[in-house]
Amino acid sequence: MIRKSVPVVVAALTAVGLFGLSAPAQALPKAVKYKNCTALNKVYKHGVAKKGGKDKVKGATKPVKNFTVYTAAYNKNPTLDRDKDGVACEKK
Repeated sequence: MIRKSVPVVVAALTAVGLFGLSAPAQALPKAVKYKNCTALNKVYKHGVAKKGGKDKVKGATKPVKNFTVYTAAYNKNPTLDRDKDGVACEKK
């Protein structure tokens, strides 16, 4: 009896390894071009960044780190990244 269930267990573990059991990632809104940062920040509260983007700051302020990384949305709005650091419309 035990020998017959071994292939079933192995198959189940293989399926879990291949497909995983994690929940799907949160769906992001469609990437669109925004008129200004006010409009973009209504959707992305702390700004939007391309992959690898890091907030560049001057002085004693700390960089924003809680922006949304969504390269497609950033690429639609590169003019909103005034300091060219890879993060558009960043705010705390």
